[in-house]
Amino acid sequence: MRSFALGTLGVLASLLWVFPVYWMVLSAFTPAAYLRATTPQFLPLHATAVNFRRVLEGGSFTAALGMSVAITLLTVVLVLAFAFLGALAISRWKFRGRTSFVLAVLFIQMLPAEGLFIAQYKMLSGAHLLDSVIGVTVLYTAAIIPFTIWMLRGFVAGVPAELEEAAMVDGLSRTQAFLRITFPLLAPGLVASGVYAFLQAWNEFTIALVALNSNQTLPLWLRNFLSASANRGVDWGQVMAASTLIAIPVIVFFLFVQGRMTSGLVSGAVKG
Repeated sequence: MRSFALGTLGVLASLLWVFPVYWMVLSAFTPAAYLRATTPQFLPLHATAVNFRRVLEGGSFTAALGMSVAITLLTVVLVLAFAFLGALAISRWKFRGRTSFVLAVLFIQMLPAEGLFIAQYKMLSGAHLLDSVIGVTVLYTAAIIPFTIWMLRGFVAGVPAELEEAAMVDGLSRTQAFLRITFPLLAPGLVASGVYAFLQAWNEFTIALVALNSNQTLPLWLRNFLSASANRGVDWGQVMAASTLIAIPVIVFFLFVQGRMTSGLVSGAVKG
């Protein structure tokens, strides 16, 4: 009886969590006249793709999508590369300044992002990287790396160094032992960290608002789209269609990595 009650509670909680997403997609396929009706409709009885067609008109969405994809992919690659090396260093080697480095990683997490905007803007302006993919990628990478290092540190520390030592006794070099023995065991952790980096870069708004001018990522595009819609009366069907289009790449990404991500999160929880 208790398990049944807990299961029912879990189902209800899941429905509460899923309903906003369902309502977003439903509204995206609902004509504006039915969205303004006093009686809401919870089923797609009048589904149409007109909202999506109007959102895609003009090509601004495609340009913003390309900008977001380029920045996000570059950020994920750079974050995983640097964070992995940092996590490996603080987990496996003793070196001068190790404690200070770990404290610096933790301290950076406490800094409010808004307090860095002026310095970041001047830095990019001096390097002529404002309104560019490279400039925004550098800022995203710097913002995401500290927590990613801390996340990967648990995975690296959870793989015994004795495994590499045993492989070296069998004749492998240190590099070969790491690549053949340790690295495959860290793959789930890298996937989980990559998902975190992907979500942070894909949904980030404030840094892009500071660093971009003529170009725009999808969050900036959605803000401008909503502002333009407000001038003539907000068309919530188009706003929801735009939000659905932004969410689709995230859903597709999750479908590809969900297995690895789940095992990575569980491994991190067990290994600490």
